[in-house]
Amino acid sequence: MPELPDITAYLSALQRRIAGQPLTRIRIASPFLLRTVQPPLEEFEGHTIRSLRRIGKRIAIEFDNGYWLVLHLMIAGRLHWRPLGAKLGGRNNLAAFDFPQGSLVLTEAGSKRRASLHLFRSEDDMQSVDPGGIDVFASSLEQFRAALTAENRTLKRALTDPRILSGIGNAYSDEILHAARLSPIQLTHKLTAEQWQRLYTATRDTLQFWIDRLNAEASHNFPEKVTAFRNDMAVHGRFGQPCPTCGQPIQRIRYADNETNYCAQCQTGGKVLADRSLSRLLGADWPRTLDELEALKKR
Repeated sequence: MPELPDITAYLSALQRRIAGQPLTRIRIASPFLLRTVQPPLEEFEGHTIRSLRRIGKRIAIEFDNGYWLVLHLMIAGRLHWRPLGAKLGGRNNLAAFDFPQGSLVLTEAGSKRRASLHLFRSEDDMQSVDPGGIDVFASSLEQFRAALTAENRTLKRALTDPRILSGIGNAYSDEILHAARLSPIQLTHKLTAEQWQRLYTATRDTLQFWIDRLNAEASHNFPEKVTAFRNDMAVHGRFGQPCPTCGQPIQRIRYADNETNYCAQCQTGGKVLADRSLSRLLGADWPRTLDELEALKKR
């Protein structure tokens, strides 16, 4: 699933291509994509893009009439910049947004249709899709700690809960916890002051590193190959491979549809996390699906 650094790269690439440009036409190939009835699609056509914004893992686009279009790519949704009038043949092509210089095409791999498009008549209405998590770059250490300790959660769950932190998912939470040298199942109420400082610093530094890197790539070409698995990641997607810090093999926790990667040597005092008590803990704390996690909102 595209997370904060990936969405930032998309926004950077889109800013140069569609900001200040009129949306000439919207073409929807999959009826499952559009999740709102009003306003109708036709009321967006012919209007100019005023601004672009990230809302959690969503891309929000403002128009000159005050309307908003919000895309959530979910797990397998991806954006592509193609020549104007690009055809929508094939079951993976869900929609196209036509601009004077090209077409923004939304695709989704697989048979499940999780990606969504919401349309709103005002910014206030648009805010209804915001899960409510804080922006770590706009938050102090004290605010960060307060958000993560509102409930006693495992660090993995706390980092990926969209009601707590904005834009962090499975991939970058693995990288953050490795950088912080903390176990994914450590409970938030059990962290020391020094561990909180490490976690806060690792969260900001890890995200900033990947934001800078992906933005640099997007400055040359549209980010066509957005993936949760990157060669330079320390632990995510690297089960069995050597940890770049200590050389020990990367371990993993599998629970339902989720997989977490970690280094036992660097993060858990050499202990491999696999026993019945762990299963009970995960059953009480971790959602069984990413869809379930993404559906969470602050009350």
